[in-house]
Amino acid sequence: MQRAATAFVPLPVAGPSAAALRAAAASAASITAAAPTIFSSQRRLYASKAPATRIDAGGNVIAPHDQSNYLVNLSKYDEYESKNFAYFMIGAFGVVQAVALKNIVTDLVGTLSASADVLALAKVEIGKDSIPEGKNAVIKWRGKPVFIRHRTAEEIAEAGSVNISELRHKEEDSVRVKEPEWLVMLGVCTHLGCVPIGEAGDFNGWFCPCHGSHYDISGRIRKGPAPLNLEIPPYEHVDDKIVIG
Repeated sequence: MQRAATAFVPLPVAGPSAAALRAAAASAASITAAAPTIFSSQRRLYASKAPATRIDAGGNVIAPHDQSNYLVNLSKYDEYESKNFAYFMIGAFGVVQAVALKNIVTDLVGTLSASADVLALAKVEIGKDSIPEGKNAVIKWRGKPVFIRHRTAEEIAEAGSVNISELRHKEEDSVRVKEPEWLVMLGVCTHLGCVPIGEAGDFNGWFCPCHGSHYDISGRIRKGPAPLNLEIPPYEHVDDKIVIG
């Protein structure tokens, strides 16, 4: 049994008429043409006097509210005066920032500077007449011991007669003193920081009992593990005083 063929015929669908389409196109064209006119009247810094126009979903134009009370009176606006005022405010604010930065830096430097009690310890002085010839004096400077030796003529001659080529740390006695009879040096062993003993050792100078370093009458290392001579601190002779620091 054969089935009869069925033919499908499309039914017409309801749509907008040609007149409605032309009317919508004309309305859109008029809105597009009017848009540049609306926005071209805007001015920098101020809203346009042209009121905003809204269009609803159905294409109907909705009239804006009256905005005359919210517009700025441009007749009183001076562009150059406004610029000058802006530049003045920027410059004034920059000056205030510079002054504040200067005060901050000054306070910071003052905080980091040494206090009065620390500055008082920066220099130490001792009278030469308080140290007899051939004797040592030990004073404290910046938390470290300082050896001061009032050398005799024999000790000066002995220090100057040493063969420099035999020394581990080669220094002439003349470069270690400012006046031959006065030897000033830090009392810290250059090996591990111990304090040597005066008038001791194999060279009639100083001896460090910790590890057996021997220094001569000029404070130069002659024997033992110490690698360098005893350090010479900054000092000067002022009249009858020795000022260290």
